Amino acid sequence: MSRLDENISAKKTGMTGMRGFTVLWTGQLLSLLGTNMVGFALAIWIYGVSEESFRATAFSLVAFFNFAPLILVSPIAGAIVDRYDRRKVMMLADLAAGLPTIVVLLLYVTGNLQIWHLFVTGAVSSSFQAFHFPAYSAAVTMMVHKEHYGRASGMLATAQFASGIFAPIVSALVLTLAGLPAVLMIDIMTFVIAVSMLLFIHVPRPPATEHGRKGIGSIWKESFYGFRYIYERPSLLGLQLTFFCVNFIATFSNVLLNPMILTRVGDYETGQIILGSVLSAGGIGGVVGSVVMSAWGGPKRKVNGILCGMILLSLSGTLLMGLGRELIVWAIASFLGLFLLPILNGSSQAIWQAKVAPDVQGRVFATRLLIAQISVPMAMLLSGPIADRVFEPSMMSEGNLAPVLGWLVGTGPGAGMAVMFVITGILGVVVGLGAYAVRAVRDAEEILPDYDTKPLSKEGGQKQ
Repeated sequence: MSRLDENISAKKTGMTGMRGFTVLWTGQLLSLLGTNMVGFALAIWIYGVSEESFRATAFSLVAFFNFAPLILVSPIAGAIVDRYDRRKVMMLADLAAGLPTIVVLLLYVTGNLQIWHLFVTGAVSSSFQAFHFPAYSAAVTMMVHKEHYGRASGMLATAQFASGIFAPIVSALVLTLAGLPAVLMIDIMTFVIAVSMLLFIHVPRPPATEHGRKGIGSIWKESFYGFRYIYERPSLLGLQLTFFCVNFIATFSNVLLNPMILTRVGDYETGQIILGSVLSAGGIGGVVGSVVMSAWGGPKRKVNGILCGMILLSLSGTLLMGLGRELIVWAIASFLGLFLLPILNGSSQAIWQAKVAPDVQGRVFATRLLIAQISVPMAMLLSGPIADRVFEPSMMSEGNLAPVLGWLVGTGPGAGMAVMFVITGILGVVVGLGAYAVRAVRDAEEILPDYDTKPLSKEGGQKQ
């Protein structure tokens, strides 16, 4: 049977095009809802069991172990994604990434769960999640029309942020009524449903290209091909180095959002309600931004969506969050920041999907993730100790920074973390403005030619 016949036969066993993508998207929505519910519930649990002088560090260490393995495994994950059926890779990765939730559940119900257990389970889950991003991104490229890339990214962002609206509210309710085990059980059910829905879609195989043939070799050669591909294209490298810088800066504040709000509020029960409200406000902003991105597709010059998004997000999301001292300001900052995020990320995704050959997108997108996010684990490790040992003591009423910055963010518990938000917000603006001064980044869309895809089938997938 010819390759064409194989693909026609395969299409009869599953949906592709926008119908298939919608099924894939629905599964992701459910999975993200469960994941975010667990994230909120565990944040409350960590706050309750950790010592006050260690709280920021505890949050940053959990974040580190939930993220660093994803970055380290990405290159080899990308090579595997390009070698094998992307649908099956997503299924196996999702199943494996969900198993640590079962372990956490068993540890909790037996009374043995400790914070360090979340380091281990987070690292295992993160390692398998490294396969999901390149597999999902490359699958979308083959399932939908090129002109719909921005909208598809917007739909995924809608799923991410819609879960952010309901997850804190539902998680807090379930915690009150049934406790942490019930939240964990919901997460287990949602990832099983998400994996099951992958059985109903078909992801067309990408056509072989010259770029793909150049990268063929051992698993190690294919793993490093993504670095070579990006290095040979200064505009792609420049875009990712911009994300490298802004992600490093933003992580110092992002990791501290939960402990800052819980600490500034002080009261455990009230803090839980306010934190959930702030996160839900962010989820609403993200959904609104995602719907706008889905309908609009982003600005004509996607680079403007990236760099202007970075600047505005740093101002309205990060800096304003640090200046806030009450629910209304935090909620507005959360809404505005996450409203801009899908436009920023969707614009970036559209550029990469249009410029990179489909049969190497697994490797290239994995490397893209590594370059943009490799700075994040270091920031995660540093943010907690810096907050606990430097900024928090300095912003107590008798601290050395309190007379200088107390008028801006106040003093007392949580004020030091608020100062870190203000500083990172200002630095994020500097990065966005600086990137506009670099032609390789500013004119990336004109410098890089589009990948010339073959005609699309009636269903919207690539013809083979």
